Amino acid sequence: MGRRILGGAILAVWLGMVGWQVRREYFQPEVARLREAALSLAPGVDFYTLTMGGHAVGQASSRLDTVPQGFVLEDLMSLAMPAMGQTGTAVARTRVELTHALQMRSFTFSLDSDAGRFQASGTLGPDTTLSVTINSAGSQQKVSFRMAQPPVFSSVVPIRVAMGNGLEVGETVRLPVFDPTTMGTQNVEVRVLAHDTLVMPDSAAMNQATGRWYAAHYDSIPAWHIAEIFDGIRVESWVDEDGRILKSSSPLGFSMEKTEYELARQSQQDERLASASGSAGGDVILSTAVRSNVDLSDAQQYDEIRFLLSGTGLKGFALDGGRQTLHGDTLIVRRERWDSLDPGYRLPYARMDLKSALEPAPLIQSDDPRIVKEAREVAGGRWSRHDPKEVARRLTGAVYRMVQKKITFSVPNAVQVLETRRGDCNEHTVLYVAMARALGLPARTAVGLVYADGAFYYHAWPEVWLGRWVAVDPTFGQVPADASHIRFVIGGLAEQVQIMRLIGNLHIRVLDRVAARGTG
Repeated sequence: MGRRILGGAILAVWLGMVGWQVRREYFQPEVARLREAALSLAPGVDFYTLTMGGHAVGQASSRLDTVPQGFVLEDLMSLAMPAMGQTGTAVARTRVELTHALQMRSFTFSLDSDAGRFQASGTLGPDTTLSVTINSAGSQQKVSFRMAQPPVFSSVVPIRVAMGNGLEVGETVRLPVFDPTTMGTQNVEVRVLAHDTLVMPDSAAMNQATGRWYAAHYDSIPAWHIAEIFDGIRVESWVDEDGRILKSSSPLGFSMEKTEYELARQSQQDERLASASGSAGGDVILSTAVRSNVDLSDAQQYDEIRFLLSGTGLKGFALDGGRQTLHGDTLIVRRERWDSLDPGYRLPYARMDLKSALEPAPLIQSDDPRIVKEAREVAGGRWSRHDPKEVARRLTGAVYRMVQKKITFSVPNAVQVLETRRGDCNEHTVLYVAMARALGLPARTAVGLVYADGAFYYHAWPEVWLGRWVAVDPTFGQVPADASHIRFVIGGLAEQVQIMRLIGNLHIRVLDRVAARGTG
């Protein structure tokens, strides 16, 4: 199956970064000043062309309306992304209701793709509690976030900066932001870098001879260059005086630029024709692969592999611990010896020290009856169901067999994967983790890189507690996972965004390999 089933991790992170969803957390509003400044906000709709590596991959619109209670911001994004010879399509919709002071009152977010629909909606209560309902594949989860301050929705960040603090070059604003694609919050630092004038198309006309649209007129727009920085990740944009996006770019090579609707649609249609003829570019997975200096296609034959990591800072990543040891910029990854593992407990795991690795979580519905039923069937009889190693092994084989290997543009969640039976490494991992927790086997998600076909690709896999955290890989059917799996991050989508720091910067050099001794 090779690299065709890889890249799921980068797709999940990419979906979390794409377009306006790249901005996060909540802040300290100056309500009176915001209310007064927001009176100047003009309703309107803007259209955008979305590109990756210079190739059109979609179009988007952003509509701001005034309502008696304040404002409504609606974003619509349509994507068609080349990935490993496939073209994944997705449509993301966001609606945020805001007060006159630009505080969020409620939101809805949905993502429709060939994997189905993911939808999240939330309402801010009077006690600054954000109550969120997640719906997917007939499953519903309710989550509450208690916040010290009213949250600002991710897509409203530039508007909030423009209205609240003013766009002055040299200004730095630190804001707390909520992101519906990761169900997480985070502190964001916004820097105003420069002021200039951008020339943008403001009308389109058709050339009757060619039948193609062209920019009929251009407008000069005062613009401010801003950078949004979180977790060491930097996203740069140009915005107008109201904080509306003119153009923006992310570390993944994804960018968006304001244009006219006809021009945005024409660019995407041109790219679809190029894709049909085999000449399209901009593969989101291949563009993020890290070349290897050594062929590791036989990685399962090694007990230990040593890597030299360079090109980026390593601080803050989960590189050291368990089977991984970091010495400066040299990383040693040791494959666990299965026969020597002694979990030291019977299922279900009874102690409270690993509570977070046993409980249901957003998108990991380990208490859903369908997940529980499937997990118990896989675990087998009374003897095997209580053996942690046997359950880990059976789950790996079962998920490997039941999930069709297909790159998926979606927000991965366990119930949806169980229903559709297809997906990439994210879908394999989230289903495995949910089924393991349903049986009382502590499990968590690891994200990093794995070797395939001459390069390292971003990848996700589970770790299970067998007296220590042990890596398994249901995407490849490996128990335990081979030593070419390099873990950088532990956790869900909110934590996985940290991977963005590595894109385009990380270099990996294989220094040494130690052959396996015996079996197990």
